[in-house]
Amino acid sequence: MTTTIERHVDIAASPESVFDLVADLHGYGRWLTSSTDYQGTSEISPPPVEVGTTYVEHSRQGVRRGMVIAVARPDVIAFRQPMTLRPRLAGTIDSTVTMSVSATAIGARVTRTVELGIPRRIGFLRSVIVGRYARESERLLAALKRHAEGDSVAEKERKEHP
Repeated sequence: MTTTIERHVDIAASPESVFDLVADLHGYGRWLTSSTDYQGTSEISPPPVEVGTTYVEHSRQGVRRGMVIAVARPDVIAFRQPMTLRPRLAGTIDSTVTMSVSATAIGARVTRTVELGIPRRIGFLRSVIVGRYARESERLLAALKRHAEGDSVAEKERKEHP
């Protein structure tokens, strides 16, 4: 059974600049701090980030071995990132994350959709797992907003006061 989590954030920055932040896996360390569920992105394929780019994300619960599965700048980028749980016998949470960016009157709306396939053997933990993924989505979107809006303010000031 698949569970879908969807979260949105509106950002006062251009859709292209927001998309570029999301697609720049090598630059996540500049705007996304580590947490219990995300301790950084490593082992990233050489740039540019495109379909087939691979990466690894570690957390206390397990290891995600991700791959970019779709890119359509500046609208959408998607990642398949199954997480092998610790201990291994707990199984693998299958997850696909799609980041969609659309233009709005103030800039961009980012929608983060996570599709989770939770192994039956840990189905009793479904609500805990879904809650963790939902909170991590909210944390990522809030960090993206802070960074993108900070960058767009600095960019605007440079244009107004060269």
